[in-house]
Amino acid sequence: MRILTILFLLFFLITGITFPNYRNDPMSYTRVREAYAEKGRIVTKDLAEHSISRDSLRIYLRAFKTEKKIELWAKNNSDSVFVQIKVFPICELSGYIGPKRRSHDLQVPEGFYHISDLNPYSKYHLSMEVNYPNASDSIRGCSGRLGNEIFIHGDCVSSGCLAMTDERIKELFVYCSEAYKSGQKKIGLTIFPAQLTDSTYSILNKKYSKDKDKTSLWADLKMSYDWFNITKVPPTVKFLRDGTHEVNGTNTATNLQLAGTLMARYQPDRRLNGILKCMPEKLSLAIPSKGAQKPDTFPFKLVDVESY
Repeated sequence: MRILTILFLLFFLITGITFPNYRNDPMSYTRVREAYAEKGRIVTKDLAEHSISRDSLRIYLRAFKTEKKIELWAKNNSDSVFVQIKVFPICELSGYIGPKRRSHDLQVPEGFYHISDLNPYSKYHLSMEVNYPNASDSIRGCSGRLGNEIFIHGDCVSSGCLAMTDERIKELFVYCSEAYKSGQKKIGLTIFPAQLTDSTYSILNKKYSKDKDKTSLWADLKMSYDWFNITKVPPTVKFLRDGTHEVNGTNTATNLQLAGTLMARYQPDRRLNGILKCMPEKLSLAIPSKGAQKPDTFPFKLVDVESY
């Protein structure tokens, strides 16, 4: 299949025929036209109810694995804070609580990500690629065996992806497409093990107290969770050399004080002692409930990846 794809691309290059640019001509794709026809008015209506214009749309996504849901937050480019627009149920996800650290573990990642590509002809109707592995995954995962091709997509089958159903992915896809059209360069996505309330976070830390890989990551995610719940502004996240994160907001006195308070609160939990030892590769027992999922691929980039 890969050879056929390469030959297909070479044919177009030799003949001088080019693919339409998604950002310039999204309506050239049948599934995108159908998504806009079915969901475009809903998106416009939901945004208007929150006084948000499609021409200045900025969005942020939070995914919660235990609760199986994705929160969609949005604002105008000129607004200072985000408001919640909608919550989308996740139809299916595979794996267990905890981050993705290797290929074939069927894990949905956890951490700080962004949407790196939009695929208008996915095997699962429409899809949005997550930039796994990020800088932290590359440090803390199994070198050379990290895996890739993690998507938010349609249908209801998962082997490491967030499967939304075709109907829900249409609406999410329209939101992301509109955000890019209005000038958003990077759509942030934070994937949590669960809603990290104080009680849930305490339970997780107690249950997994010996697993410093998990508790260290969750401490950073907890800081982000609390920060956003207080300010309704996603924090800036810097990836550190040991795979942990520096979670900060804008450089104001209030934000600096909040960052210091949260950092001090979760500092003991976020320390990571030593490097993870990767055992010989084996498949996880977390088999998808509706069969194995084939990788979602496409022949050209639609959105440039921004490195950290």
